[in-house]
Amino acid sequence: MMRGSEFGELRAFAAVAQERSFRKAAARLGVTPSALSHIIRALEERLGAKLLHRTTRSVAPTEAGTMLLGRLVPAMTEMEHAVREVGAFSDHPRGRLRLNLPRLAAETVLIPRLGQFTHLYPDIVLDLVIDDSMTDIIAEGFDAGIRSGTHVHGDMIAVRLTPDLRVAVVASPSYLAARGTPKTPHDLRDHRCINYRWTHDGSLYRWRFQRAGEALEVRVESTITVNDTNIIIGAALNGTGFAYMLEDVVAEHIAAGRLVRVLDEWCQPSSSFHLYYSGSRHMSAPLRAMIDFFRFSSASALLHDGL
Repeated sequence: MMRGSEFGELRAFAAVAQERSFRKAAARLGVTPSALSHIIRALEERLGAKLLHRTTRSVAPTEAGTMLLGRLVPAMTEMEHAVREVGAFSDHPRGRLRLNLPRLAAETVLIPRLGQFTHLYPDIVLDLVIDDSMTDIIAEGFDAGIRSGTHVHGDMIAVRLTPDLRVAVVASPSYLAARGTPKTPHDLRDHRCINYRWTHDGSLYRWRFQRAGEALEVRVESTITVNDTNIIIGAALNGTGFAYMLEDVVAEHIAAGRLVRVLDEWCQPSSSFHLYYSGSRHMSAPLRAMIDFFRFSSASALLHDGL
């Protein structure tokens, strides 16, 4: 029978082999890099095999380490699922919930509700990874993700978190004074625009518009392409050009006059944010708690609006 210390050694090795870094693995496990290095050395001595190639700049599994990792990951994943399944019967959900979500969803959907969620579920540890790319949440070991409904794959179970969202096309007053105001979305082709580039495939975000049943998509001339929404907003504030952002994210800047909205009638509500997860995995108690929390919050908001 495997002792607890032996399981701890294997878990530590898997973390280092997956992260390819003692520092990152140590942060993930909540130990110091030196302690983690000691654990790996003890495991290698016990097994009589070198498991990791170490240099000053990189860490990679050896042939023996690759074989061990390939057998460990499915076994550890199955054990984690079993523990989570048992935890789902608890009246007090506890454990870690790993979520992958873009910055916009974090700022507009999750952060405003974090205080209430952590108050209701003090034993749930949230591990949030802010990621604007289209990460495969299953391959990367996340419990769930939050994305716009248009970007959720059909084989996932999706839970709607927000009403339909509007985008806003905005620029600074100084830019508009110098370059003029577009009258139609097609006019954007003659303006400087700051666009988002998807990390996973290098494609540019598509600027979609709709009015009175007419839908169109404009390929803008990008002065800047970047994969960070905060930089896009900052560039628009500095007069670089137009930005295409969620209305809620730039509402404060519009209200303060730092940004001016154009083409308002062409920006109709469209997609909403969804929490999504794989139906092929056991649902953990923390994930079930978050789904129930958002469903209750949405119902309460609708009831409040109707009063």
